[in-house]
Amino acid sequence: MPESQVTYPIMYINTNTRSVDLDPRDTQFVQNPYPAYHAIRAATPVFKWEQYGHWCCAAYADVNGLLRDRRFGRQILHVATREELGWPETPEHLKPFYAFEQHSLLELEPPVHTRLRGLVSRAFLSRQIERLRPEIANLCNRLVDQLDGKHEADLLTAYAIPIPVAVICDLLGAPIEMAQQFLSWSNDMVAMYQARRDRAIEDKAVAATLAFSSFMRDLIRERRGKGGDNLLMELIRAESEQGKLSEDELVTTAILMLNAGHEATVHALGNGIKALIEQEAREDIGAGHVEEIMRFDAPLHMFTRYALEDLEWNGLKLKKGETIGLLLGAANRDPSRFPEPDRFLPSRENAAQNVSFGAGIHFCIGAPLARLEMEVALPILFRRLPHLRLAGPPAYRDAYHFHGLERLQATLR
Repeated sequence: MPESQVTYPIMYINTNTRSVDLDPRDTQFVQNPYPAYHAIRAATPVFKWEQYGHWCCAAYADVNGLLRDRRFGRQILHVATREELGWPETPEHLKPFYAFEQHSLLELEPPVHTRLRGLVSRAFLSRQIERLRPEIANLCNRLVDQLDGKHEADLLTAYAIPIPVAVICDLLGAPIEMAQQFLSWSNDMVAMYQARRDRAIEDKAVAATLAFSSFMRDLIRERRGKGGDNLLMELIRAESEQGKLSEDELVTTAILMLNAGHEATVHALGNGIKALIEQEAREDIGAGHVEEIMRFDAPLHMFTRYALEDLEWNGLKLKKGETIGLLLGAANRDPSRFPEPDRFLPSRENAAQNVSFGAGIHFCIGAPLARLEMEVALPILFRRLPHLRLAGPPAYRDAYHFHGLERLQATLR
């Protein structure tokens, strides 16, 4: 075999062209992407992923640096037209989805991003979030109580999903009785970013976007002018102050908080429970365990950015508007930053340097809340159910670039 070529059971690496042929939906990759990441990083840490058609980075130094580099952004149409970029017009059936997304904090750049993030960030300060600790603990204990007398349960649906959903509904001031509907809408919307996207998924995402937006507009209309100490009321008050927030921005921001407030945390909790059981690391669970969980099995594996100008990054020449994928899951297992990266070590001194929450101006605004939920939920679960064991192999969802479990069946006693 020529030296320029490296093979792996589910992929083909060409080091001459720095390209990788790897189906992100391949079952072996979905269930355990880390061997593939190691092979790629060793052969060509900056590579063109053929299935996506854009460059990606698998090394920690590159991913961390690109997250912070202001020459890259989540948005491009504020500095270039579709014509300049050679992009076709947005298909008619997707226009409602992208009309919604254009106001999303995740997709914006300064100065709009700065204004919106400033309005939301106060609610997610660590000192503000800490007051939720007793409520989260009560919720976790109630959920474990519901498992009393059962021999076996899916801990994803019984524990990992209800906690973040209830907490973000409470923080935002959204009706908890709508939690299942919020979950359904959210799952349909975020499917737009999965590798298995097709027309049926697109249609469901648009329908969910329209339904969720309609519900949120009605809720805002009903709450406007009323009192209340929650994030939604804070945003409504900001909307009433001239120029701070438009209604479209208010609707999108509220929905984003609900979606982002549970989606990644559900995956992180599920992945964390699995890791703690498998690694026999269930004693004295604390902040070190949480950071190591986020490093060891991140809930999001790719974060994309656009080059905002023609530039060169470590010898890679990029044209304005080109996409680059930052492989968070690969960066977190880079041995140059995390020695013995495939070992789960809660005592790891630099585990908090993981990039699972991002970095730079798009660092996850909900990170303090996610950390608190995990710091409370995991010790309670393992203290109340000390004999937890996996009842079968946990299965990850076919949802790359998200990385979360489809089920987590466990024996409880």
